[in-house]
Amino acid sequence: MSSLTDGDRMHVLAVDDSSVDRAVISTLLRSSKHRVTAVDSGKRALELLDLEPNVNMIITDYWMPDMTGFELLKKVKGSTEYRQIPVVIMSSENIPTRITKCLEEGAEDFLLKPVRSSDVQRVCSRMMTR
Repeated sequence: MSSLTDGDRMHVLAVDDSSVDRAVISTLLRSSKHRVTAVDSGKRALELLDLEPNVNMIITDYWMPDMTGFELLKKVKGSTEYRQIPVVIMSSENIPTRITKCLEEGAEDFLLKPVRSSDVQRVCSRMMTR
């Protein structure tokens, strides 16, 4: 993970299998002036991390085919290269045990969909003051 530069803009990796949800989170992040790379799966997120070392935060959907956001979280936090990158999980399902499990595995936050602009601003401002 790189330190923030480029006018303190974060580079956020947005991961969601839904093109609509990807567009929504990307728009919210860009409106807060952050750089966004959006991918449609956990596998692509891991591939991108190998190619792009300057990711400051990952925001991922929980429920995706092939690799869930929880599995992506575990891979990121289990990696010596990427474990310092904050991961935020999003889900439309408010399941307290799932939320707790993600936070215990190292998620920085858990956002309920539909994600609001205030959620994104809160999370991003907290990441930038770390």
